[in-house]
Amino acid sequence: MIFISFIIIIIFIIIIMMLATGPRRKMGSRGQGLLLAYYCLLLAFASGPVLSRVPHVQGEQQEWEGTEELPSPPDHAERAEEQHEKYRPSQDEGLPVSRCLRCCDPGTSMYPATAVPQINITILKGEKGDRGDRGLQGKYGKTGSAGARGHTGPKGQKGSMGAPGERCKSHYAAFSVGRKKPMHSNHYYQTVIFDTEFVNLYSHFNMFTGKFYCYVPGIYFFSLNVHTWNQKETYLHIMKNEEEVVILFAQVGDRSIMQSQSLMLELREQDQVWVRLYKGERENAIFSEELDTYITFSGYLVKHATEP
Repeated sequence: MIFISFIIIIIFIIIIMMLATGPRRKMGSRGQGLLLAYYCLLLAFASGPVLSRVPHVQGEQQEWEGTEELPSPPDHAERAEEQHEKYRPSQDEGLPVSRCLRCCDPGTSMYPATAVPQINITILKGEKGDRGDRGLQGKYGKTGSAGARGHTGPKGQKGSMGAPGERCKSHYAAFSVGRKKPMHSNHYYQTVIFDTEFVNLYSHFNMFTGKFYCYVPGIYFFSLNVHTWNQKETYLHIMKNEEEVVILFAQVGDRSIMQSQSLMLELREQDQVWVRLYKGERENAIFSEELDTYITFSGYLVKHATEP
């Protein structure tokens, strides 16, 4: 484009010189001045496109040199357009090897991409530090579900025997005793003493006193069996403490027979039950011998006092 403008200017200069030398003889000084002004207008018109190609910066520099005043700074948008116009290559030229690029140009990168170096952390591992202080205890979690039942463990050793319980707390009481010696009445009451022990649970019946002592309150059943003596009267009482409860009686007879008496009593703790031989206003006796047991006295708990 610049080359074509330059050729046009040369052609106009040649035409002006030819016209200036030809009709100058026939024209006066005034006509020559008008003709020169006309040629200058043509020259300015032809050189306008060429002068428009001159960078704006050079014009500003010439204007500053002529006026000696600082020019006002150009607008940012105009300055960016000038830089873009200055570094933009022509169509006939190829892209330069190194050029400036704007960060706003699409599809271009401001800086070339470089690979970031990778550091192997394993080679930088230091020595193991000291153990820190114990932290605060956290909140308790939710209760988990019960696990499966474990296997049965081995059987332990047998423990020592415990202390005996209180006698009054036992719910069992029973006794059965006998006598192998005969007994005759005197002028006073006699307690029948038994010399044979069949059953004496927890030793509630005292063989030395001939009495049953109640340690477990409740309802008891008692029975008394004796053998009469012929030609003699039989007279006995079953006693509760010092009270005559029931009597066992047999009149005088020619032969001896077995007599029995039974009853149920409600006893409290420390009550006593025993057998008493009546005193001898008449001859009174019970028969027995060493080889056999003819006299027996028995009793047992039927119902505990605390049971409904």
